[in-house]
Amino acid sequence: MTLNEPPLVVLETARLRIRSWIEGDRDLFREINADPKVMEYFAFRRSHAESDALLDKLNGSIRDTGLGFYALELKETREPIGFCGLSPASMPEIFPAETVEIGWRLATRFWGHGYVTEAARALLDFAFTGKGIPAVLAFAVADNRRSTAVMERIGMKRCPQMDFDHPRVPDTHPHLKRHAVYAAMGGRVTP
Repeated sequence: MTLNEPPLVVLETARLRIRSWIEGDRDLFREINADPKVMEYFAFRRSHAESDALLDKLNGSIRDTGLGFYALELKETREPIGFCGLSPASMPEIFPAETVEIGWRLATRFWGHGYVTEAARALLDFAFTGKGIPAVLAFAVADNRRSTAVMERIGMKRCPQMDFDHPRVPDTHPHLKRHAVYAAMGGRVTP
């Protein structure tokens, strides 16, 4: 499948364009899904074919529902750097069907610049004020301090009573099963 160009721009921040994926993003998406540092808290890495199939699926969700894991692009250089988005949690055994999650991943060379925090704040505000979503969850492996620190920086609150063992993490990776849950409730997110 060929991804559409020009992309659908969902939001812009001071430094970022949050948009649908384009064909030129495939290499970055493959890189992210194969990088051991980026995928440290996931049970597997994706091959090029698996990454391509997932990218097509993500873009289909964006086109169909307006929600999904959007590409992040640096405004100044138009370079893709990773993704951040709002998506149905799709875990009916854990969360109600209407649950929306926020998530992200960046190529390692873009870590440490506050890009995810900037994008996630804008997307939470978009969820509440633009989409009328009453609450957004985020979850990560309990030991994934990089992700949970972003959750805290964007004003999400820890909900230990909602922590869970991820049903799609194989028993061969018990250290990746337990997930910490954070939540943001409607209203405007403050920077």
